[in-house]
Amino acid sequence: MPLVTLADVLKPALKSGYAVGGLVTLGWEDMRAYVAAAEAENCPVILQAGPGCREHTPLPILGKMFCHLAEVVSVPVVAHLDHGYTFEDCQIALDSGFTSLMFDGSRKPLAQNIEETARIAEMAHNAGISCEGEIGFVGYDNGEASAGTDPSEAATFAKETGVDAMAISVGNVHLQQDQSGRLDEDRISAIQAVTDLPLVIHGGSGVPADQRRRLAQTTNICKFNIGTELRMAFGAAMRAAVNKDPDRFDRVSILKETHDPVFKAARTVLSNLKG
Repeated sequence: MPLVTLADVLKPALKSGYAVGGLVTLGWEDMRAYVAAAEAENCPVILQAGPGCREHTPLPILGKMFCHLAEVVSVPVVAHLDHGYTFEDCQIALDSGFTSLMFDGSRKPLAQNIEETARIAEMAHNAGISCEGEIGFVGYDNGEASAGTDPSEAATFAKETGVDAMAISVGNVHLQQDQSGRLDEDRISAIQAVTDLPLVIHGGSGVPADQRRRLAQTTNICKFNIGTELRMAFGAAMRAAVNKDPDRFDRVSILKETHDPVFKAARTVLSNLKG
């Protein structure tokens, strides 16, 4: 089916008490496995092109890849720009056929973040697509520290930007390789009390699966971004494929062996979020 927008998949999730997986892509092999997993689970999926992905493959190419994958399955697929840092990033994604733009102004002062995010949201809505913004900075495991989302700032951000979804910082961090973290449910409740927007958790790989499932069912968290645990599945599969035959050099034959493990890992993620 044709690509759909972020709002198209998050509105039903908010109403019915489940979440949609924002699966971070790096190339054809993983995005193909993600879409196959969504088809197997009969659920929507959000294909996300973050900064690392965009450094490797230009946005116009990614847009065509996402569009093709959507058209060969019967479940809703969103083409999502993850962590767009500039107006230019977002404009190129829009021109490349993306159906959702995430503008990340979370490192900036509140007023500047609101002003710039509102501009991106207006651009997206004028084109008939969706926009996600971020309030509160989500840090990195063993890297930049997080700055938790202030509920009152979240209320102002939601009202003044016009975004379709709001990413929040509530104990989540990017690039965590285990599920030892726990989200701050009191802070989530305080944010949810002042806005009815669909909420987004970046760095979802570090959140225990049981908490992901429960929050998807009982709160306004409608999207979990999952990257690291799927990249780990891909890396382990490729390492095994290379190591089992040191004389093999054909990358197509090697990469084929990543499909089933990544497909299985993505199915587990998606199944957990839909309850």
